[in-house]
Amino acid sequence: MDVVVTGMACLCAAGTNPDAALHGLENARRHLTSSQCLDTQALPYPFFSVGEALFPGGRRHSAWDTFCLAHEVVTQALATAQLPLWAQRESGVIFGTTAGSALHFLTSYRASRALAENVDASGTVKKCNDAIGNSDIEDYFSSNLALQLLPEACGQRLTITDACTSGADAVGIAVDLITTGQCPCAVCGGADALSLVPHTGFARLMIFSDTPCRPFDRNRNGLNLGEGAAALVLEDADFAKRRNAPVFGRILGFGSASDAYHFTAPHPEGRGLRDAIAMAFAQAAISAEDIAFVNAHGTATRENDRVEGQVLHALLPYTPVWGSKGGTGHTLGAAGALEAVLALTALRSGFVPATQGFATLDPEIGFAPTREVQPVTRPFALSTSLGFGGGNAALVLGVAR
Repeated sequence: MDVVVTGMACLCAAGTNPDAALHGLENARRHLTSSQCLDTQALPYPFFSVGEALFPGGRRHSAWDTFCLAHEVVTQALATAQLPLWAQRESGVIFGTTAGSALHFLTSYRASRALAENVDASGTVKKCNDAIGNSDIEDYFSSNLALQLLPEACGQRLTITDACTSGADAVGIAVDLITTGQCPCAVCGGADALSLVPHTGFARLMIFSDTPCRPFDRNRNGLNLGEGAAALVLEDADFAKRRNAPVFGRILGFGSASDAYHFTAPHPEGRGLRDAIAMAFAQAAISAEDIAFVNAHGTATRENDRVEGQVLHALLPYTPVWGSKGGTGHTLGAAGALEAVLALTALRSGFVPATQGFATLDPEIGFAPTREVQPVTRPFALSTSLGFGGGNAALVLGVAR
């Protein structure tokens, strides 16, 4: 069964739609923002912000901020897909976010700690805490998106919270639902607004850079967080043909595998990533020689880039590797979906931008990522994602036929 992309949208620090974001990355626009906009006590590590205009009524520093970003991209994706009401009724909604539990945000984090501190050894709650009732712990992210934007949709409503592979996993699960006949159409993607909780958490892990990040560079010293969102409307090709839908590309393969090695570090040999890529290639029925480029996870942290770089160099030794996080930052649960949209846009546009921040070859990795704009000469791209907990995901994307 052929799964086609009939609508897509994204927003990030590089731009507020796919073409604008790709050209922002092409032109090396890097909009780093002071962490002081999150909190006056935030540690001094800048991040890639989408700005304030996308938050109606201003930032709330809650799950509402992430919902606003998701709402915007789903609205745009539905508009580009021209999805009629009868087709919406057949749709599922599958969205990835690290805010799915709302512990991404300070109010809910404090509430969860209060709950934990008021449970005795037997698991009995010792006393009630008013903060619990006012928290966003149960925010039913995808259901709320469906209720607001696709109220008659009868398909599955799934929120994927799988660390930094969440967005890629949401796309892959949507593909699986379509290819197994569970729904002919799905709206999928990922979103994350930044808040003090992940900002402080990544700082405490000592993997932040206080300067613009340098994916795959020998002198890389950490990541910049970012915020953003991306959405895709996926359909069974025959279902899309019935309504003469526009087709922007195809999702040909998805692979997901766990390292089961370390909570925050990849396996030193990248075993899970190798398995995920192999699964995606097998499902797509293509080989490494068919890939025009890789949009890599490329966080600019020491271990991630070393392991991912070595895997990509071994499996795709002659394929250009692009590190788009040099211009978007690490958008957490949105990253996999955002990078899939950027990869599809690059395939459609016929070029891959340079990797912003890269300057010096790292002998441990053994290759340089894209250093200048490169033409796309093949019809497929690979997008890779790695996440805390040992998660690995790979998507094979293709041009429309």
